[in-house]
Amino acid sequence: MTRPILVFVCLLLTVFLLTGRAAEAQQPRKVPRIGYLSALDPASESTRTEPFRRALRELGYIEGQNIAIEYRYGEGKRDRAPELAADLVRLKVDTIVVAGGDRWIETAKNATKTIPIVMMGQGPDPIKAGFVDSLARPGGNVTGLTNLNRELGGKRLELLKEAVPKLARAVVLYDPAVAPSALGERGSPSCGARAEVNCSDLGGTRFEWFGEGTR
Repeated sequence: MTRPILVFVCLLLTVFLLTGRAAEAQQPRKVPRIGYLSALDPASESTRTEPFRRALRELGYIEGQNIAIEYRYGEGKRDRAPELAADLVRLKVDTIVVAGGDRWIETAKNATKTIPIVMMGQGPDPIKAGFVDSLARPGGNVTGLTNLNRELGGKRLELLKEAVPKLARAVVLYDPAVAPSALGERGSPSCGARAEVNCSDLGGTRFEWFGEGTR
């Protein structure tokens, strides 16, 4: 299991604990229900859903026994996002996991102000997008993981500098056709000064950088 998935699931279970105490005191114990909102199709999303379920099992939560998961797949169609998010809200799930970019997160946020929404590490800077107030205190009902916040660009370079002390120059690769990539990764060059690394950025695709064999 990858560390990010384990961290994500631990965060998700923390949300359950924090939001479920009051309800648990007022009604018989029920099986928690997760709404899983994906921008992809089931086959493509399986690279995340399988580790997700495995992490839950390792923490004692088995789908179909003591936890339920409602899956909704956009299959690459962004216009389906409002319908799918609304469907999960109607089902009164306990938490909505969003495995998609900024539009999917925004759609879920517009669909409910009370059900906790957990981002799965995609999308643009959540502060600049207006999803959270700050990384330390998100506020509202949106929380989760992000790996595209511009502040993290500088931290990545600092860690790289620690691993390679003689590092003096770095190139940041980003895909200009993908908004989160352009927003997140192009923030790294401006952070290079903190790590004392001269940075430049290079737009393109992985096929242009590494060849057709990366398909």
